[in-house]
Amino acid sequence: MTYCVAMRLDAGMVFLSDSRTNAGLDQISTFRKMSVYEQPGDRVMVLLSAGNLAITQAVRQLLRTETIDGDDGSVSIWNCRSMHDAARIVGACVRKVHERDAAALRNFGIEFNVNLIFGGQIRGEPMRLFNVYAAGNFVEAGVDGVCYFQIGESKYGKPIIDRIVTPATPLDQAVKCALVSMDSTLRSNLSVGLPLDLLVYEADTLHAQRIVHIDERDPYFRQIRDSWGQRLREAFVSLPNPTWDAGAAEPTLHAAAPQQQESLNPLRKIHAPDG
Repeated sequence: MTYCVAMRLDAGMVFLSDSRTNAGLDQISTFRKMSVYEQPGDRVMVLLSAGNLAITQAVRQLLRTETIDGDDGSVSIWNCRSMHDAARIVGACVRKVHERDAAALRNFGIEFNVNLIFGGQIRGEPMRLFNVYAAGNFVEAGVDGVCYFQIGESKYGKPIIDRIVTPATPLDQAVKCALVSMDSTLRSNLSVGLPLDLLVYEADTLHAQRIVHIDERDPYFRQIRDSWGQRLREAFVSLPNPTWDAGAAEPTLHAAAPQQQESLNPLRKIHAPDG
């Protein structure tokens, strides 16, 4: 399994992926799930992959040379004029691998399983982010305010992103949120594991300058893991305990009175006495 997340923000884009592809009692495998396609000054494109490793590797390999019919003849990811056309090329690669391998996989009881996040920027147009499905079709972020996509084991890391990230979120805040989202997933699912690949792209730079490989020794990620767990416990303890209406015919919950809430909050400020 895997977990990948990508965000398209006003200030730029954030891509984060784990690297675990197989986890068992006696076998753990890691492969990178992030691929970067770049012509500095002209285009930066990032692909995150989840699903059957052989399928995703085949798609990644085809993507470097695949072409589709465009307005000016055949175009590839290296010369297409829009990220939408680049996403169409990704979809064409998925369909080509499906046409070649799906029947053979089905004969062995293996599902054609692939899901991709593809995003970036081509000179002359804004940043764009797509979620590409196993049929080669895709949807784009930005509709109804959605500014991020997840693939793989997404449920554990989704709540923090939904609460924090909006298009206006600064890049550093978004990176922090993505890492907390990943940490929540790592703690709850053995099939997602270190190391991680992080790419942070600043809007309109057309160059992927910030690419980081994160393992268990990375000091910032260790700080995030330790601090987030501690702050989450503190926030939980600070919530008021329920109070019960003993006189009701059926048990009824009530919120604590304001003075009770204050007394239950271990993080309240302590003031020195006057004088």
